[in-house]
Amino acid sequence: LLKYRKVYNMSNYKDLSVVQVQSIPNILIRERWLFWGFFGHSIINHNYNLKTIEDDKVVIDHATGLMWHQNGSSTYMSWNEVEKWMMSLNTNGFAGYHDWRLPTVEEAALLLESSKKDDLYLDHIFNNKQQLIWTGDKCGSEAAWIVNFINGYVGWRYFYNGLYIRPVRFMR
Repeated sequence: LLKYRKVYNMSNYKDLSVVQVQSIPNILIRERWLFWGFFGHSIINHNYNLKTIEDDKVVIDHATGLMWHQNGSSTYMSWNEVEKWMMSLNTNGFAGYHDWRLPTVEEAALLLESSKKDDLYLDHIFNNKQQLIWTGDKCGSEAAWIVNFINGYVGWRYFYNGLYIRPVRFMR
């Protein structure tokens, strides 16, 4: 992922401790897990808009200023496969943009809804296949932070695990 960060200026990613992740603003934590993360949801009143740009579907969140890939990856990927998928997405210019990236753990956690919608803590506007997603933030040298929309959990997983990707970009 280092090449990806260098090419697409991914300096916003951090190596975060459990305590730091449990201190994310705009999140209501229902339950803390001492060494793993938390169960919770966003307290932001999102203003989502589904838009099709060049035959690609994106979700614009006017409350956060973020544009999300509506569908995300169609298969699980290990951490090592993420870079190739993201490079392809940007090379091809998904929705006409070349600056897609993994969300930070904070950005991904802000998608968590306070109650289940179609069995996920995720708004209906998003594809519901991507139930667990990678973020770009790490937890030490062998794991990255993830968001689980099945149960509203934010925690970490080892790099060899397979998860989906839901790319994001800043709207300008």
